[in-house]
Amino acid sequence: MQIVIVDSSRVVLQIIASLIEPRGHAVHAFTDSVQALAFLRSAPEVRVLITSLEVRPLCGLELCWSARLLAEERGPLHVITMSSARNVRSLAEALDSGADDFIEKPPSAEELNARLRAAERLTTMQEELIRLAETDPLTGALNRRAFFNRARLAAEQNGREGGVSAILADIDHFKRINDQYGHDVGDRAITAVADLIAQEGIGGRLGGEEFALVLPGCGIAGATAQAERLRAGVQDLRIRAGNATVSMTCSFGVSSWTNGDSVEALVKRADVALYAAKTSGRNRVVASSRDTMPVVA
Repeated sequence: MQIVIVDSSRVVLQIIASLIEPRGHAVHAFTDSVQALAFLRSAPEVRVLITSLEVRPLCGLELCWSARLLAEERGPLHVITMSSARNVRSLAEALDSGADDFIEKPPSAEELNARLRAAERLTTMQEELIRLAETDPLTGALNRRAFFNRARLAAEQNGREGGVSAILADIDHFKRINDQYGHDVGDRAITAVADLIAQEGIGGRLGGEEFALVLPGCGIAGATAQAERLRAGVQDLRIRAGNATVSMTCSFGVSSWTNGDSVEALVKRADVALYAAKTSGRNRVVASSRDTMPVVA
């Protein structure tokens, strides 16, 4: 596992690292709690934070709380606090501040590694639960809820005029595929399109045969070009159905962020453009203009 250790003493850091590195863990040691928090923000693969309560400039309790808030965005993080003064009050404060465990300093190798094994079991289980909660079971793409959550985070970082774009896609005449070849072939068609879309940006399956893609740092021209490449890619897909080969097409709607926008409004404009693509012949890309009137690309 990737583990961050924070303590004001380099000697303590060396001792703890020597106890856990032989077990194959990668250790990142910090004497500065603010630097440790910045590293956690940039390294979502870290699964355990071990911090003394007596650290600066953020105290151990503040670091626990900040790390716990950060974990809501970055994924599972098991927080273990250490203190040479083990008492009921210190334990209660640590747990109330977001810690998952408490250990005396300096810890014994046997106890510390046992707690790390428990942390690994818990974070692995949390990762699986998150995956199940966020993933569409058929395609493995983000489900509707997870897609909008990721899209909102992207909008917070890129929400400026033309700073983020959305693409909505829908498989043309999908009911015919199901009716003619069966639902198993239809499922393979949905999965193939999802795999193609997942290669770009933040992609998800909104439901049925409809997909969405958010492209951070991409304006309307770039998103329209990307949608056109996806359209051509879908047209080239071939799905085996017994002795037959099934081809298909998709229609696409594109929109880009405007001042005062929201993710819901961004996706809605792309949906309006998608409807225009469907009603004007299918297998085409339609881009939404600033006034939400669709323009055929």
